[in-house]
Amino acid sequence: MKNFLNFLRSKTFLIQIGLALIVTILLVFGVLQWLKSTTNHGEFVEVPDFSKLSVMEMRKSVEEAGLRYEVLDSANYNPEYPRFSIITQDPPAGTKVKANRKIYFAVNPSGYKKVTVPNIIQVTKRNASSMLRAVGLDVQRVTYIDQLGKDMVYYIKHKGKDVKPGDKLPKTSKIELICGNGSIPDSAIIRADSE
Repeated sequence: MKNFLNFLRSKTFLIQIGLALIVTILLVFGVLQWLKSTTNHGEFVEVPDFSKLSVMEMRKSVEEAGLRYEVLDSANYNPEYPRFSIITQDPPAGTKVKANRKIYFAVNPSGYKKVTVPNIIQVTKRNASSMLRAVGLDVQRVTYIDQLGKDMVYYIKHKGKDVKPGDKLPKTSKIELICGNGSIPDSAIIRADSE
């Protein structure tokens, strides 16, 4: 043990420790300088605002800014933005990022996704309206015809054309319900008289 303590106080050991510290400090300093130069420390690119740009305009702007991009699908149509334009971006506009950073974009689709028209034939107007709202369709107008079932749905129309349950329409489409007014149709009265 005494030899070990003498070795720790010896001139050779102290020189070796001193050289090891100097080499370590030089190595750390060299690595930090290399990292600073290769990672462009302190150099940033400000992310431009790409909202409402078309995909082609976005590509040009991204390349000019020295960035990369990835386009993500977008399932939610936004009528306030042009079709096939940028809705969202990540990171957001104004963020400072390194050159060659990847920006993620969501693109506005060409329109609302299509939904299936529920079976609302022979259902009351009130229930039919609720069922249509549940799938994303709106009742624009209710037209009454002579049929015995008061407020009972007999036909469905969209833009003047007949629609059947199971047909596909764009979400938020306006539907016209053809309902009975509670009176007996003239054709039923004539048939009853002829018998």
